[in-house]
Amino acid sequence: MTVSRPRMLRTGDEIRLRGSLYTVTSVTGTGVRLADIVGMETTMPLTEVLTGRDLEWVSSPRGPAPLPPAGLLDGLPESAVKQALWWEQHLIELLTGVAPDTPPESAPKPEYDPRRHSLRQRELAKLTELQAAGHSVSFPTIKRLRSAYEKQGLWGLVDRRLARPAGPTGRVDERIVAATVQAIAEETNRSTGTVTRLRRRVTQILAAQHGTSAPDLPSPATFYRLVTRLSRGKHTFGSAKTRRSQAKAPQGPFGSVSAVRPGEWVQIDSTPIDVRVVLDNGMVDRAELTWMADLGTRGIPAAVLRPTTKAADAAVLLARALTPEPMRPGWADAVRLSRSVLPHRRLTALDERLEHAACRPVIVPENIVCDNGKAYISQTFRTACRAMGINFQPTHEGSPWEKGVVERSFDSLGTLFAQYVAGYVGRSVEHRGENADQDAVWSIVELQALLDEWIVTVWHNRPHDGLRHPLTPDKALTPNEQYAALVEVAGYVPVPLSADDYVELLPVAWRAITPSGIKLNRRTYDDKKGALNDYRRAHSGVTAKKGLWEVHYDPYDVTRIWVRNHHHGGWITVPWKHLRSSPAPFGELAWQHARSILRQRGQDKATEAEIAQAAAQLLDRAEQGPEQPPRTAKRDRRVAGRTRATNSPSGPRPEPAPKDEDVGEAPDVAAAGNSPDEPLAKVIPLPVFDARKEARKWRF
Repeated sequence: MTVSRPRMLRTGDEIRLRGSLYTVTSVTGTGVRLADIVGMETTMPLTEVLTGRDLEWVSSPRGPAPLPPAGLLDGLPESAVKQALWWEQHLIELLTGVAPDTPPESAPKPEYDPRRHSLRQRELAKLTELQAAGHSVSFPTIKRLRSAYEKQGLWGLVDRRLARPAGPTGRVDERIVAATVQAIAEETNRSTGTVTRLRRRVTQILAAQHGTSAPDLPSPATFYRLVTRLSRGKHTFGSAKTRRSQAKAPQGPFGSVSAVRPGEWVQIDSTPIDVRVVLDNGMVDRAELTWMADLGTRGIPAAVLRPTTKAADAAVLLARALTPEPMRPGWADAVRLSRSVLPHRRLTALDERLEHAACRPVIVPENIVCDNGKAYISQTFRTACRAMGINFQPTHEGSPWEKGVVERSFDSLGTLFAQYVAGYVGRSVEHRGENADQDAVWSIVELQALLDEWIVTVWHNRPHDGLRHPLTPDKALTPNEQYAALVEVAGYVPVPLSADDYVELLPVAWRAITPSGIKLNRRTYDDKKGALNDYRRAHSGVTAKKGLWEVHYDPYDVTRIWVRNHHHGGWITVPWKHLRSSPAPFGELAWQHARSILRQRGQDKATEAEIAQAAAQLLDRAEQGPEQPPRTAKRDRRVAGRTRATNSPSGPRPEPAPKDEDVGEAPDVAAAGNSPDEPLAKVIPLPVFDARKEARKWRF
């Protein structure tokens, strides 16, 4: 490898012109004085010399040598590089008369002065010097190295046997190499084995293909090195899951999709979260997280936790993405939409609900990319996408890299959020702590509330490595900053989903309206104001459903349901009969109180310190678990988590209850009887059961 540079005619150069050898004695602006081998001088025009077709440079003692390939030199043994540098010093002295380490004003050595001695004489002088110093060097060697140095520079002095790249298979028989490649390919869908098993399989392949003429396998050490080289990057002896995924990857480079506006490309996926929670049935297990990732802003439009993801959950996730995220009691004022970098004035002018929303932007997906999971390719989810005008784009089978943004975001969730939550069990068994499941004190509803707060507080305000401008790569933007930038460039202004459209996307159940209300998922819903009085025990008019009524419910909000009025149209909002909080959490009265507090705090812009403090407090609360009475044992904390009421909805409310709505009352059993001033009730003893006396009352 050489780097060519323009040649310059200098004093002392030896050239071949018109079949004769000349030495350049002087160069003027228009002419060149040349001396032949016998010393006869002649003058020729400079243009005639330089444009001569038979001009050949024999040596250029002061001309610059080609640049050395530094990268190739780094791959050579240190001794070979030192030997080449040693020869370079002697050859520079031979060609120029001055050693490279001498001062610039130094005169050439007499025996190496190009003006006094020819190239051959200088080569013989260098041979004499090296032999006198004890080096075993021949004249052809000096001549060969001098010519190589003038053509290739330092690289021409390197022993090419050391620079020759070794083949990946060395000297192993090609038949053995082919059989090994075949055996490695067969390991793709098998359980992970060892090199010993692979060696046995190679022997079988060679015997089947070549019979008695099959070559013998090399030694185990050589075979191990061969397998290491041939299986590089294929995870043949590593993770079986990674091996299958790598085998399905395309041979060429990965393509890329650019998003120029929010929602242009949105990816959705599900994965078990590495936190054990208390489910609604009291069991302790890992919940399944389903969330969306916007390619343009790297934001999270919505995220939900469920025991298992179903088609209805995916549709609800879509509805939550299209609905503003309300501020909730206890959230830091710094995460309010009006204090963020988002264009809140423009958005609030379109929807008044955004006035009291959190700084999670509403992103309307244009294209949704998902895998071939049953929840996503179901008719329910596809119908929801079609109703919202969303293009549904499933990936190819076994191609997780086609939605790499959302896949990578799951890893970030584990390191930024999950590992700080009580009940964290690690990403695998080998990363799990001792008795990690005993710390599972959060219910799935409470963990959903923590997750929503973390997404608003941390994720959307944290610089993302995928949001770096090519002209300013050292500065990473946050998802909210990128959203604001894309809105200004693309003119994207989302219109949030209306209340009726939100209800339409919720899961459907068909129930009867009884005198006691509507029973759904072991909960009773009733409206004491009489909204259901005209329809109790009534036929809905839907004969195909045997007169049952269409009920829509939010799996993440147990406080109310919506019943379609088949007789007069519209929706009837029915609250949970035994909801203990009044008014309902995040309802209109709660908003009134929150607004009064905000007016006292002021509406200054959020600072990074406020957001950082809110994020730290959130992780502290998640790690400590729910507040418990003093001296509460770990087992009692788990029981409290199982029995905790799920009356704190994590999803948005498209249709809040009226201010004076009576949502029902339930006695607080825990509080009753705790006061020492309350009188004890009269104890009425039960009579003893007498079987013989009871038998005499029977009539046969």
